[in-house]
Amino acid sequence: MTVIDQAAADDEREARDEVRRRLLGTWRLVSYTAGSADGEIVHPLGPAPYGLIVYTPEGYMSAQLGRGDRSPLRSARLEDAEADELARAAAGYVSYGGLFEVVDPTTVEHYVTTSLFPNWIGRSQVRTVRFVGSLLRLAVATPTRLWDAERTAELTWRRLT
Repeated sequence: MTVIDQAAADDEREARDEVRRRLLGTWRLVSYTAGSADGEIVHPLGPAPYGLIVYTPEGYMSAQLGRGDRSPLRSARLEDAEADELARAAAGYVSYGGLFEVVDPTTVEHYVTTSLFPNWIGRSQVRTVRFVGSLLRLAVATPTRLWDAERTAELTWRRLT
C-alpha cells in the first residue's frame, strides 16, 4: 500500500469512527416518510409516529417505532387480548435490534438478531446516514416495496442523549 493509499484508508476510518461516535446515544423519532418515483409520499406509521432508536458504545442498536394513533387493547393483559386486536397492534409497530456497524461515512448496517417481524432475524438492514443540524436522517439504501410501490423511506430522529 502506498503512502497515499494508506492516508486515504486512514481518512476513511476516521470518517467512519466520527459517524459511529455521532450515532451513539438515544434518538426520538420525528418523522417517517416513504416516497415513490412518481412523487407520492406516504407516512407508513401515520402522520404522528413515535419511536426510539438507541446505539450503544458496545456496538448494539435497538429501534422501536409505532403509529401515534394505535388504540389500546381492551384487555389489561397482553395474553388475554383477542387475536384481531393483537394483529392490529402489531401492524402499527416495528421493532428490531442487534449489532451495528458503520460501513462507510454514509452507511450503517444493522445486523438483526431480534425483531417483531421474524423474517428480518438473521438479516441486515442497511441505512444511509445523514446528520442535518441536530437531526439524524436514516434512509433505506435502495428503494423497497412499501405500500404497493417501490419507495425510498426516510426516518428523521432528534437526539435525546
